[in-house]
Amino acid sequence: MVKLNRIYTRTGDEGTTGLVDGSRRSKANPRLQVVGSVDEVNAAIGVARVAADGGIAAALGRIQNDLFDLGADLATPGEIAGALRIVDAQVLRLEAEIDAATEALPALTSVVLPGGTVCAAALHVARTVCRRAERDAVAAVLAGEALSPAALRYLNRLSDLLFQLARLANGPSGDILWVPGANR
Repeated sequence: MVKLNRIYTRTGDEGTTGLVDGSRRSKANPRLQVVGSVDEVNAAIGVARVAADGGIAAALGRIQNDLFDLGADLATPGEIAGALRIVDAQVLRLEAEIDAATEALPALTSVVLPGGTVCAAALHVARTVCRRAERDAVAAVLAGEALSPAALRYLNRLSDLLFQLARLANGPSGDILWVPGANR
């Protein structure tokens, strides 16, 4: 179990952060950019969760816990025995939840505009932050950081699930659809 006796340590005062293996990296390091973006996704989901109920709230709670697993995975460079990693079962759970939501929703006839209920709007914000986290992860890999393939898959599926949950959160009033050229 995690135990935090002190909130500040002063170890980051020089612009570095410690990773799980004990190494220190610049706070501007691409790996830490991804960790920070995932933290932002979790906070955005927390806002959506306040407005959610039932199955959506339960799914968001599971996701928030997974995002701490993901943060630990991303903060662990290299192979460390017993390191907490995102596993395929977590990705498969997201896929099953996407499939269930898709079955419960009508087929799309246009692009969905972010909005609707407070919960749906917050989920769309979380979705876009998640897409940024995914872009940051790809940039980190391109910069030479070895990230878990399951972690990358998790981020990709999560943004899809957040999209479908936003659609569900709009309920019977349905999606707000883009009307191309509506204001010409």
